[in-house]
Amino acid sequence: MTYEATNEAVPTGDAEWLRWREATERALYGPRGFYRRPEGPAGHFRTSVHASPLYAAAVARLLRETAEGLPAPVSEVALVDVGAGRGELLTGVLAALPEGFPVRAYAVERAARPAGTDPRIEWGERPPAGVSGLLFANEWLDNVPVDVAEVDDAGVPRYVLVRADGEERLGDPVDGADAAWLDRWWPPAGPGARAEIGRPRDEAWAAAVAGLDAGLAVAVDYAHRAGDRPPFGTLTGFSGGREVRPVPDGGCDITAHVALDACAGPGAELVSQREALRRLGVSGARPPLALASSDPAAYVRALASAGEAAELTAPGGLGDFTWLLQPVPAR
Repeated sequence: MTYEATNEAVPTGDAEWLRWREATERALYGPRGFYRRPEGPAGHFRTSVHASPLYAAAVARLLRETAEGLPAPVSEVALVDVGAGRGELLTGVLAALPEGFPVRAYAVERAARPAGTDPRIEWGERPPAGVSGLLFANEWLDNVPVDVAEVDDAGVPRYVLVRADGEERLGDPVDGADAAWLDRWWPPAGPGARAEIGRPRDEAWAAAVAGLDAGLAVAVDYAHRAGDRPPFGTLTGFSGGREVRPVPDGGCDITAHVALDACAGPGAELVSQREALRRLGVSGARPPLALASSDPAAYVRALASAGEAAELTAPGGLGDFTWLLQPVPAR
């Protein structure tokens, strides 16, 4: 894999060796961390939310379907966006909902509320509790910091330590709950094999879902499953729209794919984004040519929409995201 250098680094003490989980926490969410920057994630990479308003419209439809399936009528249907960035998805969903739909929107984000945010959006660092509706987490779990393990020459998984300049060395053997998680979900192979220890993500997801009294919780991320784990892990960085070397200095995003099967609770379903959006009416099919003759303007609009839908569902691209669909029965 080829990396490019990051820029605008934030020094944090190059001599200090830390586990990747703590180093990532500082680099992403510290006072001068990557996700505290004013430009937000959209300044560095393009997600499904930024690719097309069709994505927000699909989430709006999912919210309406979730509301219809609630066990009892509620005065307000909650829409909780975990890892809300600068509120782009919530803004799009609110615009796509029919007038008068009884929604209460919550943005869960550690960055400060941006100026000009829709006043209907409540902003906070933690998911609300005791609400019913849809909890949606688009590319959130991949930024929940995790430790990295590497197998040494004796076959022992050890924590990988890192400095703020990105240099690494092996630390103590993996133990306790982390060792149990590896044994259950991602047993690394021989010397040199690496794994990201996803236990903090399992716990973060369970805590977020626990705030729903009833409804549906959805996590969307690049993911892998047991039996198909990457042998050397997926830890990487992104900055300015490019993949870069993961350096925990605040100058780049630090991310790793998610073991979503480990996060999944009872009754959960894992499907590709391609399949999930198809169920919600998003298709990349071209409009019929007859429409070009009967209504040229409508044909052009439909053709543009099909192009955006094709990007959202493309194999090898955004369509390969995995959706974790976790129903929450009434408590």
